[in-house]
Amino acid sequence: MLRKVAVIALPDVAVFELGVFCELFGYDRTADGLPGYDFAVCSPDGRPVRTHAGFSISPDHDLAPVDEADLVAVVPYDTAQEPPAQVLDGLRRAHARGAWVMSACTGAFALGAAGLLDDRRCTTHWRHTEELARRFPAAKVDPDVLYVADGNVLTGAGTAASVDAGLHVIRQEHGSAVATMIARRMVVPPHRDGGQAQFIETPVVSAECETLQPVLSHVMQTLDRPHSVDTMAELAHMAPRTFARKFRAETGATPHDWLTGQRLLLARRLLEDSELGVDAIAGRAGFGSAATLRHHFAHRLSTTPQAYRGTFKSHSV
Repeated sequence: MLRKVAVIALPDVAVFELGVFCELFGYDRTADGLPGYDFAVCSPDGRPVRTHAGFSISPDHDLAPVDEADLVAVVPYDTAQEPPAQVLDGLRRAHARGAWVMSACTGAFALGAAGLLDDRRCTTHWRHTEELARRFPAAKVDPDVLYVADGNVLTGAGTAASVDAGLHVIRQEHGSAVATMIARRMVVPPHRDGGQAQFIETPVVSAECETLQPVLSHVMQTLDRPHSVDTMAELAHMAPRTFARKFRAETGATPHDWLTGQRLLLARRLLEDSELGVDAIAGRAGFGSAATLRHHFAHRLSTTPQAYRGTFKSHSV
């Protein structure tokens, strides 16, 4: 049973994620019949830690609580600095004894440095997933999810996803009813559908290719038309196989994946900035039908067009 929680704060600690852990596990709700935790914010040698917001915090604990905690969490920090050896050793010992080992956002880099992400699915903020995969090639980085629980190792995506990840731990340890009650107190949903793919900034950009740029520019301006590999190859005056090879060499993607991606980008922009219905947007973006648009939203963004609009629609229209 989850009773003791230790949160490790390292230099340039992010105050939002630290605050989330304080709210989830450091707030005494036992008078309301909810679980209570022996909660400790720790730093190496108990030294004050500078936050990313320009002020310092003074934890009451060194790393001693880490060796007794049922949950050890690392919040975002300056990943340009390697975590101290005693932090990495504490994470390894916690994992070895079966405690939850958890990260929020870039805290995943500390778990990677401790070797705890090797051959495991994991995630971090979408802006840092490529760097996480580069620095820890044995990790199986998933850039599209809000959090990943692989055994007793839990990694959360950026910022608010730390709430989702923390509630997952509480749900696993205490049941859905407790997690729902705590979520209600925090005025957040007990579970969010979808993943962080829908939050990734992917604006429509101009094509920059050596020989295919005129073709790509034409396609981007006429996405409502029934483009295909054959029609694009014809525009380029190439055989379809030759065009496909050239396309991948210049863009890094297949013609089909690129075209689907551009259509999704246009659909997202229209959902955010226009009053068009989903059927009209599907036609404008070249998907043909709302059903096809919903299929691609579910596959690539793990959400629906309606849910995406509800989250991101501009208030200026």
